[in-house]
Amino acid sequence: MAYDYSELLTQARQWAATAQAEGRLSAERAQLLTTIDARSTESLFAASQTDPDSRPLIVAFMGGTGVGKSSLLNRLAGQAIARAGIERPTSREVTLYHHQSLAINKLPAGLPLDSIKISQHSDAVNSHIVWIDMPDFDSVELSNKRLVLEWLPHIDVLLYVVSPERYRDNKAWQLLQAEGAKHAWLFVMNQRDRGQPVQYDDFKQQLGKAGFTDPLIFRTSCSEPDGDEFAALLEQLRQLSGQHSVAQLEQRGEQLRRQHLKQTLQQLADDFSAQDYAQLQQSFDALWQHTEANLQQGLAWPIKQLAQFWAENLGQATDIKLWDEWAQNRLNDLLDELVLQAAQANIPSKPLKSALQNVREQTEKNLSAQTELAGRQALLKPGNGAQRFLLRFTAICETVLPLAAMGAVGYQVFSGYYHSAADATAYLGTDFAVHSVLLIGLSWLIPFFLHKKIQPSLQKAALKGLQKGHQQALATLRAEVEQILLAEQQRNERLQQELQIILAKCGAGPVAAIEQGSLLGRVLLAG
Repeated sequence: MAYDYSELLTQARQWAATAQAEGRLSAERAQLLTTIDARSTESLFAASQTDPDSRPLIVAFMGGTGVGKSSLLNRLAGQAIARAGIERPTSREVTLYHHQSLAINKLPAGLPLDSIKISQHSDAVNSHIVWIDMPDFDSVELSNKRLVLEWLPHIDVLLYVVSPERYRDNKAWQLLQAEGAKHAWLFVMNQRDRGQPVQYDDFKQQLGKAGFTDPLIFRTSCSEPDGDEFAALLEQLRQLSGQHSVAQLEQRGEQLRRQHLKQTLQQLADDFSAQDYAQLQQSFDALWQHTEANLQQGLAWPIKQLAQFWAENLGQATDIKLWDEWAQNRLNDLLDELVLQAAQANIPSKPLKSALQNVREQTEKNLSAQTELAGRQALLKPGNGAQRFLLRFTAICETVLPLAAMGAVGYQVFSGYYHSAADATAYLGTDFAVHSVLLIGLSWLIPFFLHKKIQPSLQKAALKGLQKGHQQALATLRAEVEQILLAEQQRNERLQQELQIILAKCGAGPVAAIEQGSLLGRVLLAG
């Protein structure tokens, strides 16, 4: 399925805006997409009214100050449509010259209308060419450079005009190197009557170094036009204005834009691929072991104090803190170091730091609550299962055994009293009384003693419960941080998958080759 380039660029920018807003893409990297120009040549003019399937070839005169760009356009028009010479030594406006059958669709955003002069002609021979005279890009006036850069995306062919004196202009070469592959190029050495053959040869060598293997160079002179190559220049442009050539230029421009977009997106995809969460997890494991050991040692004393207080003062409030400023600082050190380790593992640190903020703020409350809950639960059921069984058993024995002993003694007393009526010698005597008291006393004292001895210590029970709760709270804290790391990894992976989908839609392969010896092969930069 084919996707429109502007649609792909919009999707890519929306993706970058989302990633940047979440802190997962830096403003510098996001700018790689925001600075891509979505404008193209076909967006400048509407299709011809007589042939809606075609559009004109857009040709611009480019060059430094005083090379004669405006004079060439005036020569083409047969009238002074662009001010030149002494009247305007430096071009400050854009002059459009096109056939009257063409209609302007829209102008580039931000261009002031007073910097654009539009002229029309009725020459059918040049009906499929739009001529633009550009400001002097080597001017000290920044507005001129801005106008040139605003118009460049809308141009098919750049007529690069030089003079014998200024063909080595440095600013011109910088523009040529920056824009070389984006346009077709024809070269004009104007004012040839003032030049030497060696200058022409040197200019051709310079173009060869820039990548043009067989550039089209035309020597012209507006002051002495006889015998110059102006007519040949026009003929080559008319050939380029054919529908097939324009379509090829459009196709090549589309391929270059897609290729550039795909290369840019691949750079961002490589950034996400470089994120090493395995390394970050290993770093966290090492940091946690050290921090956990410190917390266990440092918080052992307040846990012991709280256990003792609870054992001695059940139900009373206390100001003993299980998570103090020292413990909070140890946790902050751990989380700060984790954020630094994330940056070293090429993982965005801003969203991770934000996600960990809740851990910083809630740990004191959560850990204290979880630890105290475990301690209180331990106090409800002190000791182990065997102790609790023996406690219940001895408590029962404290009641049952004395009652049984008293029942046995009572039976003996009743039986002795019954027999004493028949036999006076049946009196139980003093020994029986002593033994009965001892039996009843021991039947209560022994289980009472055992009950007291096996009674679990409330302090030990509270301490054991608090320690258990502390361990569980630390384990919960670790799991919470690990869950945050996992969530960050999953979110970054989802963004990476979304980016890969856009990359797949680009589908930009190598730019279609154009026959080297053809007209397009000569006006396009090699490679």
